[in-house]
Amino acid sequence: MDSKAHTEALVAWLDAHLDDYLRDLQTLVAMDSYSPDREDVNHVVDWLDQRLRGMGFDVYRYPQPANGDNLLADRRGSGRGRILLLGHSDTVFPRGTTAQRPMTTQGDKILGPGTCDMKGGLLAGIYAAAALDALGLADYERLSFLIVSDEEIDDRPSIPLIRETCREFDAVFTLEAARENGDIVVERKGARSFTAEAFGHAAHSGVEPEKGRNAIVALAHQIIALERLNDLPHGISVNVGVVEGGRMRNIVPDYAALRFEMRAYTQPDLDRLTAQILDLFAHETVPGVPFKVSYVQTSPPMPRTPAITALETAAIAIASELGFALKGASTGGAADAAFAAEGGVPALDGLGPVGGLDHGPDEYILKSSIVPRTALLARLIMTIAQGG
Repeated sequence: MDSKAHTEALVAWLDAHLDDYLRDLQTLVAMDSYSPDREDVNHVVDWLDQRLRGMGFDVYRYPQPANGDNLLADRRGSGRGRILLLGHSDTVFPRGTTAQRPMTTQGDKILGPGTCDMKGGLLAGIYAAAALDALGLADYERLSFLIVSDEEIDDRPSIPLIRETCREFDAVFTLEAARENGDIVVERKGARSFTAEAFGHAAHSGVEPEKGRNAIVALAHQIIALERLNDLPHGISVNVGVVEGGRMRNIVPDYAALRFEMRAYTQPDLDRLTAQILDLFAHETVPGVPFKVSYVQTSPPMPRTPAITALETAAIAIASELGFALKGASTGGAADAAFAAEGGVPALDGLGPVGGLDHGPDEYILKSSIVPRTALLARLIMTIAQGG
């Protein structure tokens, strides 16, 4: 059977099972899975665990004290190619959201909390694997799912597991939704998160303001300086997202804090900009008000390497067989595919259905995209298995 025949067979099988996919999606969307709610997230993990075991995967669970379990499902074959499908079980929606906004359909749009980010993508991975099984096309050496439970929050104990697991594979396909215009993601910015504190001296603002040292004013100077570090034409962004300080209007504030982030497409740019930021805060802007700065790198860059470009080229060719145009896009958003790229493993991101408006009340995926995008994922798995 040639590639065109494989593609036609996959599409036919997925078309025949689209109603099954939609029933499963309704089941998953009806389960709240807010990142800090360990119990609710584990309801989703339990469902995935049972489903993947039923497909012949060996399933390993990694409990976390404050979050839901991470899940690694692994299956060995007799062919070539080691492929990891990467996703997350958590959403940003608190308990009760799904009862208020159950999954609904509006024309081609399927709306509901987590449809796009990323329960639709998790099911695309499951149905791609099932289609390959049904058609006898699962001739890979290894196919695995890694599904983590803390992707939507900053404190992420799953990151070491992601890094360690990705190193064992030839390619990583992330099950985030495709962009609203249908693009997949081949390049992402890295991100660092900063906290800056200013320590001033309190005084009565009317009686003796001269005895005060205003921490808010000190940081106000730094906000302007941080804004000037933006270099959007070169992909460098700095954003002050949180400003805190002061207790009452008649007190010179003795403490203030900023929380901000910076993003760039390359690690050298991240390092260079970090040095500039640390230098800014090494100098007082209000005499007698020192600063303290800390930061963490929340995500490494995902550069568009030659290996990623080769996967992108393969995806574009498969999409053409499926009858739609495809492009690889760069984005400033962070995602777990970057941890694969950091370890030298090529990754493609955005291999779930087409969707958008993540994290909001109108989050959706397009019903018409489910079959072709799942077929694309299945064919990409075959490409790695064939040594492509």
